[in-house]
Amino acid sequence: MDDRPAPVPFRGGGFEPRRLRLASLASLAGLVLAWQAASTGGLANPLFLPSPVAVAAALWELAESGALARHFAASFGRVAAGWLAGTGLGLAAGFAIGILAAARAVGMPLVSAIFPIPKIAVLPLFILWFGIGEPSKVATIAAGVFFPTVIAAAGGVDQVPRSLIRMGQSFGLPAWAIVLRIVVPGAMPTVLAGFRITVAIAVILVVAAEMIGADEGLGAFVLMAGNLMRTDQLLAGVAVLSLLGLAGAGLVSLAERLLLRWR
Repeated sequence: MDDRPAPVPFRGGGFEPRRLRLASLASLAGLVLAWQAASTGGLANPLFLPSPVAVAAALWELAESGALARHFAASFGRVAAGWLAGTGLGLAAGFAIGILAAARAVGMPLVSAIFPIPKIAVLPLFILWFGIGEPSKVATIAAGVFFPTVIAAAGGVDQVPRSLIRMGQSFGLPAWAIVLRIVVPGAMPTVLAGFRITVAIAVILVVAAEMIGADEGLGAFVLMAGNLMRTDQLLAGVAVLSLLGLAGAGLVSLAERLLLRWR
């Protein structure tokens, strides 16, 4: 009889994130197949819900005509400009609020008061300030991105263990070195999580801005297709918007893998 104790299984891998690509693809494929089956079986009116095959055909037609590239380029340029502007300003303000007591006392109440205002509601004001062209649309996206970025950056600074900051101070590190080597890396997980939200906000706002005052862009195209009852083209534009959001999320995931390798 073996009296040796049984080995204890390793229990330290719980909640470890894993990439299950096949599961993601299977869920998406299942949704598309169910959609196609509903359309083929007559459960969905093709006028109100075209089949995936009809949407793919409309997407191919738009790509061949060059309209898809033109509208996508217009929306992508606005999203990129607005997101970069809002993110840059939001990071500067957020880290200042998180580090400096005076900035927190002044900035956080203002952010809390202005953040809940729907940014598309102030688009007419931006049009008065910047004109009907690109600056007003970029300003709307930047305003929508700015406030979540401020909150994410300030929250990330608050989550940095104060013991690490005191350790840096005890070793005589200057303030700028503590910020760059301890505070910024420690806050980066929360900041990057905020980026996932702001990318989606930027896509939402560019659609709303283009629906109000634009001749080109995915938002203007979707609005025109809806007015003409071309629901296949409408859903094709929505699909491209979804791909734009997925591309932004993919870039954030790449940034997480590159910047958070220390975790």
